[in-house]
This record gives sequence, structure tokens and C-alpha cells, in this order.
Amino acid sequence: MDDHGIILIGDIHRRWDYVARGLAALPRPARHVILLGDMECHAPLDALAAPILAHGATLHWIFGNHDADGGPEMWANLIDPARNPITAAGALHGRVVEIGGLRIAGLGGTFRPRVWHPPNPHRLHRRADLTADMAVLGAGWSDEAAATLGASLAAMAIWPEDIDALAAQRADVLVTHEAPSSHPAGAAVIDALARAMGARLIVHGHHHVGYRAHADDGLQAQGVPAGWAMDLAGRAHWPGDKQRHLGPTPAGWRVLTPPSP
Repeated sequence: MDDHGIILIGDIHRRWDYVARGLAALPRPARHVILLGDMECHAPLDALAAPILAHGATLHWIFGNHDADGGPEMWANLIDPARNPITAAGALHGRVVEIGGLRIAGLGGTFRPRVWHPPNPHRLHRRADLTADMAVLGAGWSDEAAATLGASLAAMAIWPEDIDALAAQRADVLVTHEAPSSHPAGAAVIDALARAMGARLIVHGHHHVGYRAHADDGLQAQGVPAGWAMDLAGRAHWPGDKQRHLGPTPAGWRVLTPPSP
């Protein structure tokens, strides 16, 4: 484990058994755990994360694009402080928090074309623009469907206003669900955010693949596979799902071999 005692866990997708087994097998306890989204909480996070809390670790988390797949109940199981009096305080999206002596910034969610699909310019800048945009969806949209879409975009899309707010702050590490341009399906907007904040490392989930990449200017990026745990030095501490294929290395990056536990 790195000297900061931080473990980052990729998209759990309800496979909390990976977490329980992995924590039990660690040679020494993790001091801090960060979840990279797509937990798909079928019960309140406080209950699901009990093995982490019992381990004595602090818990922080961002959300992913599948964290409301089960509807409003699943979303509430993640974000509702009344259901999660312990873990609600660990929400990291849009914040910079000192964890293990480092300033860690969080950006949850993914790019949604109705809001922003880089490298294209954003359609909407702030959530306050949503009401007018939902009003022009067209006759095929019922009021209920438009409200559901608007709520989903407001909660789980990556918004320019959130990027702007984070860019005005300083961080050592940026954790995201969406990938930077080190991944073939990633976005250079995330690289630019890390550089604006002074962060030297981006750690992301979403694509279920583990790798370490170096940009020409020294910025590093790290993917964490689904259910896997990795530290900030790029070491894997336990495995999860079978990894997906990374694909060709994007220009401007050098990619290292995938991790093995």
C-alpha cells in the first residue's frame, strides 16, 4: 500500500464480496478507501460498506453512470443522508478533501450529450438551464418523462459549472468516474481540469480496465478495473471482475502494463 494508506476501488456493481474478501486478506489495514462509482446500492451504503467501516477506514465516494439504474430508491440508497448517517459525509463529487495528507478532488458521473459531449462544445452550462431545455423536448415527451430526464441529468451528468468550480481549487489527485484522454474513450477535458488544479494524478473507473499512463508533461492517469482495489502507486491489492481490453494508446501518452494482484 502507498504511504498515504489510500485504496481506490473500481466499479463494484453490487459485488461487495470482492471488497469483504480483499479487505480481510490485506497484510495491514487500509486507512482510507475511495469508491470510484457504479456501486449500484441495492441497500443503503452504510449497510453495504459495513466491512470497510469495520476495518476502521474512512470512506469517500463518487457516483457513476449506473448508480440510479434501479430508480430513485437505488439513488437514495447512495446519496440520502437519512439512510446513510455515516457515509453521506464521504461524498466527494465537486469537492476537494484532505485524505491521507493529500488534497483529493472528486468528479462523479459521465458526459451526457444533452449537456456536454466532448470534444464538442457544451449545450448547457449550468443546471439552471435545464428547465428551458426540457420544455423544448418535443410532443413525444410526457411531463413525467421530461421530469425524469431532467432529474437524471441534474444529478449524474458532468456539468461545465462543476468543472469550473473545481478548476478554481487546488488538488494533488483527481478521482473521476469518467476517463481522461489516456483511455481511448476518454476526454481531454478531464486532463485539462487536473492540470488547472495542479493535480499530478487522475484515477478513474467506468471502463473496467487497469493501467498506468504517463503524459509528456508528467501528468499521470490510472484506471482501476471493476471490483479491483489499487493504491496511488498503481499497485493492485485484490482482483475483481475480468478486465476489459484497453485499446490503442492515445497520442501524447505512454501506457504501462495492466496490474496483477
